[in-house]
Amino acid sequence: MIASSEADSNIYYATGFLAPDPFIFIQIGNEKILIMSDLEVDRAKLQANVTTVLSYSFYEEAAKNAGVDEPKTTDVLHHFFKEREVNKIIVPEYFGIKQALLLQEKNYDIEVKGNPFFEERALKNNEELGYLIDVLRHSERAVEKAIRFIRETDIRNGYLYHEGKQVTSEDIKRLMSAYLLDNDIIAQHTIVSCGLDTASPHTEGTGYLKANVPIIIDLFPRSLKTRYYADITRTVVKGNASQEIKDMYEAVLQAQKIAMSMLKDGVNGQDVHNAILEHFNGLGYESGEKDGKMQGFFHGTGHGVGLDIHEPPSISKRKDVLHTGNVVTVEPGLYYPDIGGVRLEDMVLIKNDGVINLTNYPKILEI
Repeated sequence: MIASSEADSNIYYATGFLAPDPFIFIQIGNEKILIMSDLEVDRAKLQANVTTVLSYSFYEEAAKNAGVDEPKTTDVLHHFFKEREVNKIIVPEYFGIKQALLLQEKNYDIEVKGNPFFEERALKNNEELGYLIDVLRHSERAVEKAIRFIRETDIRNGYLYHEGKQVTSEDIKRLMSAYLLDNDIIAQHTIVSCGLDTASPHTEGTGYLKANVPIIIDLFPRSLKTRYYADITRTVVKGNASQEIKDMYEAVLQAQKIAMSMLKDGVNGQDVHNAILEHFNGLGYESGEKDGKMQGFFHGTGHGVGLDIHEPPSISKRKDVLHTGNVVTVEPGLYYPDIGGVRLEDMVLIKNDGVINLTNYPKILEI
């Protein structure tokens, strides 16, 4: 792998070393090797969870001595591989095409491995589970602060006010972000959408918040210390929800319960997802495109959470078998352009005979 561990969760998982610039990771058998720049070689020796840390400059000089005027990374790799008698390499599917072509020119046999590159990443050990739960608990506290703030607002002419000031989506996002940052957690692209904006699942939301319509709060922050994510969504209404929204909320709540009742070791996520679609269809909530817009339930039921916010396995229309040790979200939703949307999301741990719901925060529609 040649990547920055700030951007590439696989190389961070393999090395435990956080760096903003790309570096080289190689595994030969059980030996984990880093080839590092002069700037990072000493820090890597102290901090990286690897067997061997080598100097990029050393192999760069070897390439120059072999007649390469301006050695590239592939020239450095070539001299290392010759030293170790390597002629076949396995790379992730996002490996740089230029580097791959240059290595092929040097007659290396390259095998591309798809996602997940490290299958073991999907099975969380106790340490990883602790990281996930820690950021989840802080996420729940942030959501609680947001919902308490909304609960305490006044309603004037259909809008929310706090201490005489009109409340915006941005106010709620800042409130949650400030708490999270105080705990070394960062939230980006947080969703606080309102009214008809909630019919678009990934609309982040902006502007003044309204009463008597759904407000979706979807928070998926990352720990700056451990790099692990959490994911939680709640839908609330300040004031009185319409009967349509109440019915949608109950349907989504029951859908989540159906999914959790089915999830266990060996279950295909596709079957769970199809059961949710059947549940919604049975209640008259059809899904698909209508008048040029998607409506009903048109995203996955869940996804893995870890060093990436979306990682295998999935609970969706794709076949994907779940196993004990997976941590996944369960997040059914319903969305209609002329009504709005409802989504509820918890994180669960897959066990041999069921799930443990890791999320403690309650689900209440009207506040």
